[in-house]
Amino acid sequence: MGNSGVSNFNASMLISYLLALVFGYISGATPFGYLVAKNMGVNILEMGSKNIGATNVSRVLGKKPGILVFVLDLAKGALGVILASKLLNNESNSPDLLGLIAGVGAILGHNFTFWLKFKGGKGIATTSGVLLGLTPWTFLILISTWGIIFKLTRYVSVASILAAFLMPFIVYFIDDGNPVLVWSTAILGALAIVRHKANIVRLLNGTENRFEKKGPTEKNSEKNLEDAKK
Repeated sequence: MGNSGVSNFNASMLISYLLALVFGYISGATPFGYLVAKNMGVNILEMGSKNIGATNVSRVLGKKPGILVFVLDLAKGALGVILASKLLNNESNSPDLLGLIAGVGAILGHNFTFWLKFKGGKGIATTSGVLLGLTPWTFLILISTWGIIFKLTRYVSVASILAAFLMPFIVYFIDDGNPVLVWSTAILGALAIVRHKANIVRLLNGTENRFEKKGPTEKNSEKNLEDAKK
């Protein structure tokens, strides 16, 4: 009788965590960068770095579409965490763990979306959204750190790689060394760095593109847009 109760308890938990992972993946898999570009008559998978993330959208289509994509990608990460924690939480489940699992699903969904034959982005904005949902203070510190590094270097990739590297250390100090959260963010940070493999190669070769201080000019954005539509 006791063993049956434990089995039911574990099965219930397992189902909840699997649902959180699937829910997060579906939330994260919405390819906003692709959809925003398509709405402007462009296949972003054929332009620039061929990435659906906010940086490539900004380079190809301009600052405003890039900001829109960043906000939407961030929101889907936070949404997956918050809704999974609220909808699947019960006496036998940890809302924090549910949120974390959904967050991992959202990042995997963004990086490997089934809508685009498992192509996707690098996960920086979506990971930021997951952090916002799980540990808002870490998010604020990390986004500020990213901004400072970007301002000093003008390299989005450098700011993103260093922020990904620092993420578990910041989580360690902000969240009292929570081992699950620290190790999870370490793995997610490593994934983000691996997704920047091509950027790392270009940085080492001295061919990585910098953002100008005023950002992409409207003239360049219009030219990129016209080239994309040809």
